[in-house]
Amino acid sequence: MRKSPDRIEAIHRALQVLKLMASQGSVSVSEAADYLAVNPSTASRILTTIESDGFAVRGAKRRYYPGANALHFGQPPVMPKLYERLRPHLERLSSLTHETVHTATLVGTTVHHSDAIAATDRALVLTSRVGKRLPAHLAASGKVMLADLDPAVVSARYAPTDSGAMPQAIAFNMSNLHTELDHIRQRGYAVNVEATEQGLVALAVSLGHLGGEHVSFSVALPLARYSGTTHQHIADALVTVQHEVQTAFADEGRPPLPDML
Repeated sequence: MRKSPDRIEAIHRALQVLKLMASQGSVSVSEAADYLAVNPSTASRILTTIESDGFAVRGAKRRYYPGANALHFGQPPVMPKLYERLRPHLERLSSLTHETVHTATLVGTTVHHSDAIAATDRALVLTSRVGKRLPAHLAASGKVMLADLDPAVVSARYAPTDSGAMPQAIAFNMSNLHTELDHIRQRGYAVNVEATEQGLVALAVSLGHLGGEHVSFSVALPLARYSGTTHQHIADALVTVQHEVQTAFADEGRPPLPDML
């Protein structure tokens, strides 16, 4: 097939990979490379870009599945928006902790807050962060979702671009991040003490991939109200609701979670 002089090759290749993914249900890097007749490294960058924009989800055996944006592109979702379906569980977390709670999704190296319930029965409370985006390596919700990923995937997401720039123009010690993610995997939840905002503490658990999105729940509170007892109470509440969500979504045939070491 002759190339159109106006065709942007990178966009064309990404669309071809999306078509292949749709026809097969999933695609690997090697399959994409063979289909496009490009090097595996080029195919990997294309798939990583598609994933970071929400059009693909990386699952077991290093295969990529259609993400929420690919499933719903050009048509309304068949099921209610994910955060609406998670709302009863978020309300449950709010009732257990009496603190401000959020639903967040991971997009590349950024956390997007999609829903929240602000605490109203405290003298000092935190407001909703809905619509706010935070660096994943700093936010509790971001770190707990990064901990779901294979360490190699985390390193790839934070690798410098071709121009040498780091994602979000940040620079930090990757070794320290990997060490922290290892601790989170062992503990089952993540903690942020004033890393994103002075005077704020947050704890979070991952809900895995639901409806093509990587999702977490978090609880945020003022540092002045934070103690060892409060920490444990919130952690227990998060794990309880996490299990309830996993049970509720267990039979929906979602894509498998990313590979874990």
